[in-house]
Amino acid sequence: MIEQQLREYLLPCAFNAAVRAGAEIMKVYHNSESYDIKVKSDNTPLTIADRLAHNKIKEVLGSTRIPILSEEGREMLYDERKNWDMFWLIDPLDGTIEFIKGNNEFTVNIALMSENECVGAIVYVPYLGKAYFAEQGCGAMLLEGVYPDENANYTNRDIRSKAQMLPLSSATHDKFRIAVSRSHQTAETAEYVEKMRKIHPEIDIIEQGSSYKFCLMAEGAIDYYPRTTTTYEWDTAAAELILVESGGLVRSLPDHRPLRYNKEDLHNPWFECHRFM
Repeated sequence: MIEQQLREYLLPCAFNAAVRAGAEIMKVYHNSESYDIKVKSDNTPLTIADRLAHNKIKEVLGSTRIPILSEEGREMLYDERKNWDMFWLIDPLDGTIEFIKGNNEFTVNIALMSENECVGAIVYVPYLGKAYFAEQGCGAMLLEGVYPDENANYTNRDIRSKAQMLPLSSATHDKFRIAVSRSHQTAETAEYVEKMRKIHPEIDIIEQGSSYKFCLMAEGAIDYYPRTTTTYEWDTAAAELILVESGGLVRSLPDHRPLRYNKEDLHNPWFECHRFM
């Protein structure tokens, strides 16, 4: 039952929420004087675009009557959310630092969680008009030409009829490609890159922001991505499903375990991503 509901209603609803949020983000993006930048308690930046995107997603997903856990929402107590059967896990603007820098590398992440596993995912890249989506057990897809629209009303048929299955045959490349965070690199990241260099002497390093790194891996354009700085569950849930459904793998470092969600502490461990297909 959840599969049919996900495909026919919940996934299109999340898709439209992401595209409408993208429209809110892009209105702000083109006017840097209106960013209204603040610093959150974890010393990460927050802009008015984050807040507007959060409000738009909350407005659209409210019709599903499924609880929402958002980076920009109120702090949800663990006792309140630990027994949720289903919930939306969202990052309204992933890559706020990249947004502020003006380099276009930011996304909207929406994951539908069931029993603390992601079963449906949308990662939308508003500047590029690219929407990635996945359903657990059904593969991952990319729909291009999805430009920000405050009135987006895509149907399931609209979304799937022109989408491409991932990975893309056009993403083939010769050298082994490693993605690293544009704004969050450490000595430990460099160590994992060097370990991979011993296996693949000819490598290309690709600097990229936000969850778009996962999406490029799902396309087949990137082969490996290590992350050795702080991330949160909303940074990875949707993107992980898209990568996994395209044939990839995500594991924690250094113990190589699956990432867990809806933990009491919403921080992720370090992790690495591999593309196998």
